[in-house]
Amino acid sequence: MPSYELALVLRQLPRPELISVIRRTAEAILDKGGIIRKLENLGTRALPHKVSEHGVVHRVGTHFTIAFDTAPTKISDLKEEFGRDIDIVRRYIFKVEEPEEHKCTLHEEMLPPAYRKDVQELIATAQRKQKPKYNYNSGLDYYPFQK
Repeated sequence: MPSYELALVLRQLPRPELISVIRRTAEAILDKGGIIRKLENLGTRALPHKVSEHGVVHRVGTHFTIAFDTAPTKISDLKEEFGRDIDIVRRYIFKVEEPEEHKCTLHEEMLPPAYRKDVQELIATAQRKQKPKYNYNSGLDYYPFQK
């Protein structure tokens, strides 16, 4: 299952109600067959601009991130369910990509640029794209194309 991260902005609530909103959100993920990996509270902060959601204007919000794994087909169901929740002001679900592994050795980095493998690949690509030039020694006494 792919990994996702849910960024939530909740309206300003007292602690017991805030816990119930997070519990509802977590249960929604678990009901869809997801696995919660991490839950992080980023605190209550002023929003950068006023946000109107569910007919109410919000200027302060509590920010949470939830890292979870679930099937890609369940993401749209989760977005719909979180969109109906009146306590959630904003919700964004991002797919977490695994970072690429780069093999790098000191010897390769110490080479002059012309001798590095990636630069040689760039030069080879550029040479493939060059058009053949007119050969002035072709036997014709004139240049067949306009200058």
